[in-house]
Amino acid sequence: MTSPHALSVAMLLADARLPGGGHAHSASLEPALLGGLPERDVPAWMIGRATTVSLVEAGTAVVAAKVLATAEPAAVPPIGAVVAAWAARTPAPALRDAARLLGRGYLRVARTLWPAAPAVRALVAHEAAHGPLPRAVVLGGVAAATGLPPADVVRLTVYDDAQTAASAFLKLAPCDPLVPARWVLDACAAAEELVPLVAACTTPEDVPASGAPQTEGWAQAHALTNQRLFRA
Repeated sequence: MTSPHALSVAMLLADARLPGGGHAHSASLEPALLGGLPERDVPAWMIGRATTVSLVEAGTAVVAAKVLATAEPAAVPPIGAVVAAWAARTPAPALRDAARLLGRGYLRVARTLWPAAPAVRALVAHEAAHGPLPRAVVLGGVAAATGLPPADVVRLTVYDDAQTAASAFLKLAPCDPLVPARWVLDACAAAEELVPLVAACTTPEDVPASGAPQTEGWAQAHALTNQRLFRA
């Protein structure tokens, strides 16, 4: 049977209708708004996120894909080092918890759609032994299983993060849906010049370490409130 083109896989993963659990998250936009970010600053916030936090996720996914694709069949891929690098760059426990919850949803998708792929089987084994994996690592496993090119992994990660925030904004501050659609394109454009650099990551040490301390603080505060629409 012919395998789907990698672009088809990317479109599937970018589709908000995919039952991966992303609908319960706002890509940290709700914590930011509740923390005092003015609505007029959301476009700039999205660009800032696309060129910092999103690239941490993208780099993690790229490295995870390369580790899982190049490991010896009989060996256990050293995914733990990738997870540790991601965690060191995601200091807020609330954001790590949210990423692992998303990872469980994405791993369910991977187990269902690509159950025989060695990369997916490695992820399942790692989760059974060490607990839930962050979404970025699972995305890397899907990329390894389907042949998704590194540059497309980066673009997919940035787009998905921006689109998640844009979709959440429509629920938090309803407006013309085409307004946040423009913000998504602007965020992706801002990150484009960095795509080759992130796509070239090969080791956990290469993962970008561009953080957003204010976002981390807002996320921790958000985790303590019960007046919220989104988990994070």
